[in-house]
Amino acid sequence: MVLTRSFVRAKRPCTDGFRWFVRQFGEGGDYQAMLDGMVAAGRIGDACWLLEQFGPTDELRVVDAIEADAIVFAGTLEVRGGVDVEGVLRVGRSLQAGAGVRAGGDVRVGTDLRVEGSVRVEGDLQVGGDLRVGWGVDCAGELRCDGELRTGWDLRCGGRLRVAGNAYVGLDLQADEGVRCAKGLQAGGDIQVENTLRAAQGITAGGSIRAGMHLEAGWGIKAGGVIAAAGAIRAGESLAAGEAIRAGAGYGVFAGLDVQMEAWEASARVSAPQRPEGLMSGWWAGPAAC
Repeated sequence: MVLTRSFVRAKRPCTDGFRWFVRQFGEGGDYQAMLDGMVAAGRIGDACWLLEQFGPTDELRVVDAIEADAIVFAGTLEVRGGVDVEGVLRVGRSLQAGAGVRAGGDVRVGTDLRVEGSVRVEGDLQVGGDLRVGWGVDCAGELRCDGELRTGWDLRCGGRLRVAGNAYVGLDLQADEGVRCAKGLQAGGDIQVENTLRAAQGITAGGSIRAGMHLEAGWGIKAGGVIAAAGAIRAGESLAAGEAIRAGAGYGVFAGLDVQMEAWEASARVSAPQRPEGLMSGWWAGPAAC
C-alpha cells in the first residue's frame, strides 16, 4: 500500500509531524515502511496516528521472535516465539504468539490476539476480536475485548474489564475496577471485583464471587463458595452458593427478576446453607442438594 504526500496532508496532520514526514519520505512511499521508519525514529505517536487514519492492511509478517522498543504494524503478525516490547504494541489486524507477550505500554490489536503463553501489559489492553491466552493475563490498566475472552490461568486487571462476548477464566479473576460482560462470565476459581460486576447472562465460579459494589446477572449466579457484594445482588433467574449469600448493609438480594412469580420454584431458586438476610424475591430452596 502506497501513501502519497497529498493523502497524508488530507488527514490534517499536525504541522511538526507533517514537516518531518516530508523531510523523510518526500512525496510518499510504502505504508508499512513509513510506520517502521517512524518507530525507528522514536515518533511512536505519529506512527499510531497514521495507522488510525489509514487502517489495517492484509500484509502478513512471520518472525521467530520480537524484542523491540515499540511495534506499530498494520497487518497480521505471526510470532513463533515470544514478544517483548518496552513501549507501545499496535497491530492493525491479528497477533499470534507461540510463547508469551509482554509490553511496557499500551497494547492494541485490531482483531484476534492468540497467545500460547502468558500476557503481561503495563498499560491498557484492547482487542478488537477474540482474546485467547494459554496461561494467564496480567493487565495493569483497562482491558477491553470486543469478542470472546478465554484464559487458561488467572486474569488480573488493574482497570475496568469489558468483554463483548463470553468470558472464560481458567482460575481466578481479579479486577480493581468494574467488570461488564455482554454475555456470560465463568471462572474456575474466585471472582474478585472491587466495583460493580455485571453480566448480561450468567455468572459462575468454582470458588467465591465478591463485588465491591453491586453484583448483577441477567440469568443466574452460582458459586462454590460465597456470593457477596457490598451493594445489591440481582439475578434474573436463580442464585446458588456453596457457603453463603450476602448483600451489603441496607441492600437486598433479588432472584427471579426476569421470571414470572408462578415459575420461581423452578427458575428462580435461591440455594445456600442459610437463608440470606434481605432476600426480597425468588424461591428459598434451602441448602443445595449434594
